[in-house]
Amino acid sequence: MQRIVLVTGASRGIGAETARVLAARGDHVVVNYREKRKRAEVIAADIAAAGGSASVAGADIADPDSARGLIDSVIEEFGRLDVLVLNASGGLERAAAPEYAMRLNRDAQTRLVRLALEHLPAGGRIVFVTSHQAHFSATRPVPAGYEPIAASKRAGEAALREMIPEFDSRGIGFTVVSGDMIDGTIIVRLLERRDPDAVTARREQGALPTVEEFATAVADATTADTASGRTSYVGGQDFALPAAENSW
Repeated sequence: MQRIVLVTGASRGIGAETARVLAARGDHVVVNYREKRKRAEVIAADIAAAGGSASVAGADIADPDSARGLIDSVIEEFGRLDVLVLNASGGLERAAAPEYAMRLNRDAQTRLVRLALEHLPAGGRIVFVTSHQAHFSATRPVPAGYEPIAASKRAGEAALREMIPEFDSRGIGFTVVSGDMIDGTIIVRLLERRDPDAVTARREQGALPTVEEFATAVADATTADTASGRTSYVGGQDFALPAAENSW
C-alpha cells in the first residue's frame, strides 16, 4: 500500500528535496507550505512529471487552527497518514518576533504531533529534522545570531523525546536527523550575513553536506529499522563526540 507522507515546510530546500526523494521511492507526498502555494505546486508538478505522486496543503503550523486544519485535510482526502516529517523551522527571519522561534520550533512541532497521533497507525513514523548546532548546543558553541534557533530546536527535540514512551506504546517510530550546516540552504545564507566566520569555520572542517545528501538521510529515516529515539547524523565529523557529552 502506498504510504501517505506529510512533509512540513516542503516548498523549498531540504523539505522539497525530501518530498522528491520519498515520491521517487513510491510514497504519496503531501507538500506543506505556509505562503508560497505556487512554489509548492511546482514541486508537486515536478514530482508528477517524474512519475511520482504528490499534492499540496497550505498551513501555518505555528497557528493551532491552521495546524489542525492541515491534519484534518490530509485525513479527509486520503483517509490516513503514515509518516510525518517535521522539517519546517524558522526564527532567523528579519521581522520574526522574539518568541517566534520557540513557538514554531518547539510548540508547533509537539502540537502537530499530538494532532497526527490520532491518525498514525502502528508502524507509522515521525521524523524530526534538526541541526548539529542545535542538537549539540548544550556542549558546543552556537554561531552568533543562531542562539534562538538552537535553543528552540533543542527544546523541540527534548519535548518530542519525552513523548517516546507514548510513541512506543502506539508502535510508532521516532527518529531525529541532525545535520551540519547544509550547503545552499537559506539558513546558511542568513548565517553568512550575520556570522560569516562561523560558516567559514564549518567549511574548514570539510565539505558541507548538500541538500540532496541531507534529504536522502531524512527519507531513509522514514523506513530505517532503528530503535525509537535514534539520531542519524549527516556531516560534521568533528561533532561525533563521546556519547557522554551528548545528553541524548
